[in-house]
Amino acid sequence: MTRLTSRFLVDLLLRRTEAAGGFAAVLAKGDEMSGVILVQCSDRGEPGPLLERRFSANGDYIWEAVGPGDPNDSESRANYQDRRRKADPDLWIVELDIADAPQLVAEWAALT
Repeated sequence: MTRLTSRFLVDLLLRRTEAAGGFAAVLAKGDEMSGVILVQCSDRGEPGPLLERRFSANGDYIWEAVGPGDPNDSESRANYQDRRRKADPDLWIVELDIADAPQLVAEWAALT
């Protein structure tokens, strides 16, 4: 089975978000081919979950909520992202600001 590149998936997510009337930006570029993708969700500036695309035990991709439990703790959230980026310089960090960003991510993930 052919896997889509991380760059392609990030570009697709940016376009879907913007087409739905939201804002999307790449905060950190990762490996173009196979970098892990971390999505920072928010809705009209109010922080939401951090979602990370990972491999499951059966080899498929899954999305998991990661990072600090309180999305309003901006310092812990920033520290988590910094630690993840230092541990994995191939990591993509994408910010979405759109109503129900986790739902948009789920719909986008179903396409991939």
